[in-house]
Amino acid sequence: MNTKQQLLSGAYRRCAISYLSEQEKRKYEIAKELGLLDKVRQVGWAGLSAKETGRIGGMMGRRKHTHKGD
Repeated sequence: MNTKQQLLSGAYRRCAISYLSEQEKRKYEIAKELGLLDKVRQVGWAGLSAKETGRIGGMMGRRKHTHKGD
């Protein structure tokens, strides 16, 4: 198992997520809500279609604007 696979596996993934920025954490959360997290894990962010990427980006933008006043 190479280093990347280790980071994507169970315990290593939980540890690696602590190094993500808040924006990256939000992106993963939205991907999970849209049912795309398994695809991201299998093929990476570059493997998403433009439509899927746009949906994630759109939701991130809306959430950023709604939480701006917090």
